[in-house]
Amino acid sequence: MQLSYWEIKNWFTNVDFTIVGSGIVGLHAALALRERFPSAKILVLEKGVLPQGASTKNAGFACFGSLSEIIDDLKTHTEEEVLQLIQKRYAGLQLLRKNLGDAALDLKPFGGYELFLKSDLSSYEKCLQKMPFINELLRPYFKSDVFSKQVDRFQFADITEYLIFNPFEAQIDTGNMMQALLKKVHQNDILILNNQTVSHFQELNDGVEVVTNGITFKTNKLIFTTNGFASQLTHNQVQPARAQVLITKPIPNFDIKGTFHLDQGYYYFRNINDRILLGGGRNLDFDGETTTSHDTTELIQNHLEELLKNVILPQTQFEIDHRWSGTMGIGAHKKPIVEQLSNHVYCGVRMGGMGVAIGSIIGQEVADLI
Repeated sequence: MQLSYWEIKNWFTNVDFTIVGSGIVGLHAALALRERFPSAKILVLEKGVLPQGASTKNAGFACFGSLSEIIDDLKTHTEEEVLQLIQKRYAGLQLLRKNLGDAALDLKPFGGYELFLKSDLSSYEKCLQKMPFINELLRPYFKSDVFSKQVDRFQFADITEYLIFNPFEAQIDTGNMMQALLKKVHQNDILILNNQTVSHFQELNDGVEVVTNGITFKTNKLIFTTNGFASQLTHNQVQPARAQVLITKPIPNFDIKGTFHLDQGYYYFRNINDRILLGGGRNLDFDGETTTSHDTTELIQNHLEELLKNVILPQTQFEIDHRWSGTMGIGAHKKPIVEQLSNHVYCGVRMGGMGVAIGSIIGQEVADLI
């Protein structure tokens, strides 16, 4: 690509910080750097027209883990690690609210619920048994019980009598969130270039040479916040995980409010105005869903529709309005990777499907490494 003198001068000369990825993590990293370095030139590169991971494609859950997820995490993580993860997720949500405001997020504190199918009684009974222990573990941080039993008042089908309720969970409007975040970034004189795919970078003695779309330029520091796409350039232990979603057309006399989890969080749904947004199903095909493709599959989409028909809206006619997917970043451990990779290169990746909750604080942490 042949650039003009003006383009080279204004966008690609004397660049102090280059951030790859314009999602929640990348934009919060940019804002944190602007606060510390008021006169720095900060450039954000994004390969899509909009963020290509999950920041504009998620379900809008302001959550930090269902009861069954937390119990499952304790199988592979220590109590201290699980508690630290929950604390960081909740602190990240508070930082997001502080930075953007509840009105901009369209935050609705309806609480969160976990459902259990009658065919999964063992998980339900295990959660009821472990609930006092988990509440005790979390009480020093939340100052009250996080999880409690509630009778199902939503007329779901084929589930246990009680749901597990979490009053600290809420829902946000993902589109509003990202528009507010982008507006704040522009107001802070941070440059964003879209349709820019970084193909190569090389460490220099005094910075990093970056190649994107045939353009080569130098930056003092390079920061990757590409989450599920991170392994392509940073070779971190991050695996892409596709999350498929659908949303119904408006439903008359609709009366479901809240965020809902099913099957250890592999399925999740919520109201958005008078519609149902439902996502998940990665557990039906783990290998197939380890992809950065944004296609949807019949296997998972058909199963999501079956859940709507047989469990969530058993007495209600509905039509599907739209389908999409996003890319999460996962790994063997749920702790995000925030590290310095070399003298001038850094990364904040592997959100573990909790980017809304943890993205703001991870962006700040990676900026603090510099």
